[in-house]
Amino acid sequence: MSSGCAAPDQSGALPASTNLEKETVLTGRVLAAGEPVGGAFVRLLDGTGEFTAEVVSSAEGGFRFFAAPGTWTLRALSRAGNGQAVITAHGPGLHSAEVAVS
Repeated sequence: MSSGCAAPDQSGALPASTNLEKETVLTGRVLAAGEPVGGAFVRLLDGTGEFTAEVVSSAEGGFRFFAAPGTWTLRALSRAGNGQAVITAHGPGLHSAEVAVS
């Protein structure tokens, strides 16, 4: 049964056109008791707590955002629970975080 709502594929490799010397990519996984959580809504909040973007985690719990350097809050909402993590990207490149939910 399809939800009718499609989000960009969060499980694939970065697009070939991604230049990590110029772009800031926030990536990670949503985990519950160490196990991946697929289908979680992962929200990106800026340094003031304002909503910026949302994606749905892949079956492996993966998510990805293209953002600007700075401090971001990643908030995950799922059937397994909710959780959040803070990630700081000082500049371009690939920045990773895990978001534990319970």
